[in-house]
Amino acid sequence: MGVPKKRTTRSRKKNRQSHQKLKSPTITFCPQCKAPKLPHFACRECGYYKGEIATVIAGKKEK
Repeated sequence: MGVPKKRTTRSRKKNRQSHQKLKSPTITFCPQCKAPKLPHFACRECGYYKGEIATVIAGKKEK
């Protein structure tokens, strides 16, 4: 089994790990009800996607 010849320094280890940070998700707003939503997903509030009703939300009436 391979064994490293030299110890990995702190700076080399942290430079490698600097690319593993988390990104915050992109938030867009629904053109129908102006609620925040994820892009390419149907709106959770009104159920619309690209101007058409995609899902029926329980407790909400269709227009």
